Amino acid sequence: MNWIDLRSDTVTRPTPAMRAAMSAAEVGDDVFGEDPTIKRLEERTADLLGHEAALFVPSGTMANQIAVGCLAGPGDELLCDETSHVYVWEGGGIARHWGVTARPISTSDGLLRLPDLEGKVRPDDGHYVRTRLVVLENTHNRGGGRVHPFDEVARVAQWARERGLHLHCDGARLMNAVVASGVAASRWGRLFDTVSICFSKGLGAPVGSALVGNRDLVRRAHRLRKALGGGMRQAGIIAAGALHALDHHVDRLAEDHEHARLLARAVAETPGLELESGPVETNLVWVRVGPELGTAQEVATRLRERGVLLAALGPNVLRGCTHLDVTRADVARACEVIRSLSTLNTPL
Repeated sequence: MNWIDLRSDTVTRPTPAMRAAMSAAEVGDDVFGEDPTIKRLEERTADLLGHEAALFVPSGTMANQIAVGCLAGPGDELLCDETSHVYVWEGGGIARHWGVTARPISTSDGLLRLPDLEGKVRPDDGHYVRTRLVVLENTHNRGGGRVHPFDEVARVAQWARERGLHLHCDGARLMNAVVASGVAASRWGRLFDTVSICFSKGLGAPVGSALVGNRDLVRRAHRLRKALGGGMRQAGIIAAGALHALDHHVDRLAEDHEHARLLARAVAETPGLELESGPVETNLVWVRVGPELGTAQEVATRLRERGVLLAALGPNVLRGCTHLDVTRADVARACEVIRSLSTLNTPL
């Protein structure tokens, strides 16, 4: 069966042009600082995000964890939305690796705004953890792929600096936010002390993320990458895929956003399904399944029988995610299959 795989934008495969770029990559030993392709990627990424330096790492989780390790430590606390990736989906790393306490904050849509943060800084008292770090996720996955309003992030950044707090952006899908908002990546990046960016999601590279910051912070980040086992050797092969993605796969993210809106329309028009997170802004479509259709896993199974893959991420929650391996024709077919769920409540 030819699957229409909408489970995640991490399922993309390198395009033929990307494979050619990777095959031709000039490489060296990156642990010795001798891989020229990685150096080019790091320089390019730092410039893209408005910072002095960057560090190439295997995954977005590692990039986020290194940022936490650089900006906070034992006895410190970070503030984040309660559905943030760094808190929910990184294996408890903020406590396991760094002895940092997370203070998750409940919001209506996953987006931390200034009123959510005011009053959350602990007093300077030995009885308390030390509030040191704020983490924002842009776009916010569990918030439906929403983009943080730029002006609101600027207010949060000013508030944080006035209180001596660091600010990290989990920008796994930051380029989706750039395309959706029209705000340049460098403008987003300069608001933060550190930013992570993932090349293996919507940008379509097979492996890799980066962390940006000032030069001193990135030197410290190198040490933490080593401690986490993230030192790579002739990794210019995969860095070349990321460079190709930056050259060729950014503007086309707008297609993924349009495809996601088509999926969202199909969901909204199907009895028993509803959009969990409101209007779709980028490439993520979170869906709540009504009891008349069964559980999310049962619905996912029925869709799979018709060749459409969605991720069941809760008892009654599905997620669809568009990406460069899904064509408009694929999306049209997926919409047709989704709408057919309403015709009967037995397996399709």
